[in-house]
Amino acid sequence: MVGIKQVIAVRIDLQMGKGKIAAQVAHASLLGAENVRKSNPAWFKEWWSGQEKIVVKVDSLKEIEEIKKLAISLNVPWSEVSDAGHTQIEPGTTTCISLGPAPESLIDKITGKYKLL
Repeated sequence: MVGIKQVIAVRIDLQMGKGKIAAQVAHASLLGAENVRKSNPAWFKEWWSGQEKIVVKVDSLKEIEEIKKLAISLNVPWSEVSDAGHTQIEPGTTTCISLGPAPESLIDKITGKYKLL
């Protein structure tokens, strides 16, 4: 069995409150899981039993874009979250990106250098 996990990278430059970060990470996790449930049921099924999630911090939208490009190049499923703008930040602001659930070996190539939130 291959280790399957999900990583969510969240922007800290937006200075979101703790509750806002939690909500954005939850959105990213659910979007990513649903994406993989449809596109790669085997990965989803293996991940579902433990639902390993890691949350890392990034400093900017530029880093989110770099993560996305690398995910695309490695064929790792990703889901980006843009805020509706009802509370703390402007509508359409990208707050975070989820990778996977996918094999750890692939995800680590993308987010292994980032620190935990």
